[in-house]
Amino acid sequence: MSEPDHQERSDIIPAAPTETVTSNPLRTLLWGQGLRDFGDGFVAVLLPVYLTALGFSPFEIGALAGTALLGSALLTLAMGFLGVRYDLRLLLISAAGLMTATGVALATADSYALLLVVAFLGTINPTAGTVSSFVPVEHAVLTRETADAERTKVFARYSLVGGLASAGGALAAAAPEIFMRLGWPQLSALKAMFAVYAVLGLIAGLLYTRIPRRPPAQLGFTQALGPSRWTVYKLAALFSIDAFAGGFAVQSLLALWLFERFDLSLSVASLFFFWSGVLAAFSFPVAAWISRRIGLINTMVFTHIPASLCLILAAFAPSLPLALGLLLMRAALSQMDVPTRSSYVMAVVTEAERTAAASFTSVPRSLAASLSPALAGALFSLSWLGTPLILCGALKIAYDLALLNQFRHVKPPEER
Repeated sequence: MSEPDHQERSDIIPAAPTETVTSNPLRTLLWGQGLRDFGDGFVAVLLPVYLTALGFSPFEIGALAGTALLGSALLTLAMGFLGVRYDLRLLLISAAGLMTATGVALATADSYALLLVVAFLGTINPTAGTVSSFVPVEHAVLTRETADAERTKVFARYSLVGGLASAGGALAAAAPEIFMRLGWPQLSALKAMFAVYAVLGLIAGLLYTRIPRRPPAQLGFTQALGPSRWTVYKLAALFSIDAFAGGFAVQSLLALWLFERFDLSLSVASLFFFWSGVLAAFSFPVAAWISRRIGLINTMVFTHIPASLCLILAAFAPSLPLALGLLLMRAALSQMDVPTRSSYVMAVVTEAERTAAASFTSVPRSLAASLSPALAGALFSLSWLGTPLILCGALKIAYDLALLNQFRHVKPPEER
């Protein structure tokens, strides 16, 4: 799409409300997001521990992680279509109810077949990132409550809250070891954390009831995307490359790599993922600051490439301190594209298309990411342990260069 076409289309985007991030709907959304990301943070670390304790192989663990991402992709796609026809508040409450059901199922199941079903139908998030059916709905709510000039800043704050909550969840993953010192069996201690996850979903659902009801955008079910469809399709294709690459090093598999490569303890792993989450979280407002100076696309690309190089170098690290240092450097850089990417997608589509655009750019990411964890698990079993990290970094660099080539001239309203 040429820049003039984009300029002409952007003129029809309705002006957004000028509410700040301290308004009640946004504050409520941030609290709900924090609760679910806290739960995702400890589930991502504990999931491989739980599955290993049940006697499953690295390949089976990777396959289950991939199944979870596939199920999340399909549910997110459904949210994109439903967001055109139903109140966004109702969709968030429903997703929170599914989170509660997922936690209950994880706390009671130990059959691999049943766990695969739960992973596919539920809200298990092996990435501890924003890969869930909540995301497109939350993005649409955030954008409708925010002016263009503040949009990236609000998304940075949204990502900051989620990142800190996820980091806190990773730290809470050490809780089962505390329970075990008190005499609990390992499986009971792990299942107790999944019960906590269910309670967090329940509380989040109650919070979402405070978001005001608003009528959905008036587009037909088959018209979820309109004038922006080709922009969304190209972005979705590129984002899928990034997600496929990221699937080789999702947090659950990165934890597995540290356990296998350096015999890392659960308590040390939870502390590491806590600090990596904190670094990632505080990189979000930095990304918003940088984007105001060099633009959203440049911020996405030129922070992502150094992060990928750190991951590749970590695969060759001969010692645990060096590997952890490189991974922490990666954590401080690799997520800067999260608020900028979300803001960019919302900026280059019309208001009525926002939920669908967030969904359709998330779904290929989840579908692509669902393929690589099983491959990574097989590589862990059959070859040198660092291979998945190298593949992840190399593919991500290729994605960054392609994104820069295709979209460096397509500017959001605030950059023109």
